[in-house]
Amino acid sequence: MTEFDVDLFVIGGGSGGVRAARIAAGHGARVMIAEEYRMGGTCVIRGCVPKKLLVIGSHFRHELEDAAGFGWTVPPASFDWPTLIANKDKEIARLEAAYTTNVEKSGAEIVKTRAVIEDRHTVRLLENDRRITARYILIATGGAPNHGAMIPGIEHVISSNEAFHLKTQPKRIVIQGGGYIALEFAGIFAGFGSDVTVIYRGDNILRGFDEDVRAHVRSEMEKQGITILTGCTVAKVDRHGDEFTTHLSNGSSVASDQVMFAIGRYPAVANLGLEKAGVAINPNNGGIAVDHFSKSSVDSIYAIGDVTHRHNLTPVAIREGHAFADTVFGKREVKVDHSTIPTAVFSQPEVGTVGLTETEARAQYGHVDIYKTTFRPIKATMSGRDTRMLMKLVVDGLSDRVLGCHIVGDGAAEITQAVAIAVKMKATKADFDATFALHPTAAEELVTMRTPTARHVRQAAE
Repeated sequence: MTEFDVDLFVIGGGSGGVRAARIAAGHGARVMIAEEYRMGGTCVIRGCVPKKLLVIGSHFRHELEDAAGFGWTVPPASFDWPTLIANKDKEIARLEAAYTTNVEKSGAEIVKTRAVIEDRHTVRLLENDRRITARYILIATGGAPNHGAMIPGIEHVISSNEAFHLKTQPKRIVIQGGGYIALEFAGIFAGFGSDVTVIYRGDNILRGFDEDVRAHVRSEMEKQGITILTGCTVAKVDRHGDEFTTHLSNGSSVASDQVMFAIGRYPAVANLGLEKAGVAINPNNGGIAVDHFSKSSVDSIYAIGDVTHRHNLTPVAIREGHAFADTVFGKREVKVDHSTIPTAVFSQPEVGTVGLTETEARAQYGHVDIYKTTFRPIKATMSGRDTRMLMKLVVDGLSDRVLGCHIVGDGAAEITQAVAIAVKMKATKADFDATFALHPTAAEELVTMRTPTARHVRQAAE
């Protein structure tokens, strides 16, 4: 039997790669993991975690404004962007160190360099041109921002990567995109007082989400003064010193101090040596093609997380990494169930959702009941803020199973995480109804909605 330098070589030190490395090492495998930038990957270094820190920071402006309705007199407050960024950087550095320590404690070896695949069992470390042979190779390189087609002035555009390191807060910013990243940064900058314009090519933001969620989020964002322009794209960006003019496909233009594109991310598959090893790319999404066990077209090479472009969410990458290690090194097959994945958009207002949208449910089921409510949260009754929450349940009218839950408003993500357990367990609307309300909370609406607001019954074809 051929002896390999290691049992597993992981390319990419993000959440998925780190989990796979640690679990495989725990199963007794000899593991080496290569990371060319910083341990922690997109989520920890320039994604979910720093984003959430900025979101939290941007909330304080509204909190200070709302305090007056509860009797507080707050002196005029000031905000310092460099302090925010510096403190965020300290926390990210702490987390990066923790990731590194945890990997090393597991017994896996970290190499800080780019690694490329030479063949089905060999990787080359670019820093010193060293070659490592591995029984298995796991690709966990994630994704990268995609600016789309080349347009005049594209060199002036930043992505979310650069947004985390801006030295000054832009007073005016144009953001192209209508998904998670675009809307989250729109809320962040608006919360800190920037004038924000969102440009999106579609008819409404948050494509793929429930239609009621899309409409509600847009309405609430516009109430906050965020300008949302749909049905157009950025055609050209001109720079005039420290200012920019963004020309749109509809003939209009917007002046700003910064232009950011957040129109999607693409799998980081370039220059990895995939062609050399014979690893196939999924023609439908550009990611590495894998089976239910994350195995590529080469039986010794696997891929997990955003590089497969299946469900680009950190917990999914972590679950896939764990399942891979258990399957390959733990002597038990573990297949990841990608159905019923809860997700949140930390826009302002926040979105939490799990399960089917109304449109998806109506396409799959003959009888669908909708339970929906919008209401003014109790805090707003005293603060005077013009805002409403949305809660919606999508139910199979025949089996009574809750197929989907969609929430917009404060705490939406936290509520959805708990509700996701019930949806995953195939709870029925009767189960929700039988649950005591926890009063006074916003979440009690989920167990007190008794009458369908809409009922869709598909007539059988004659």
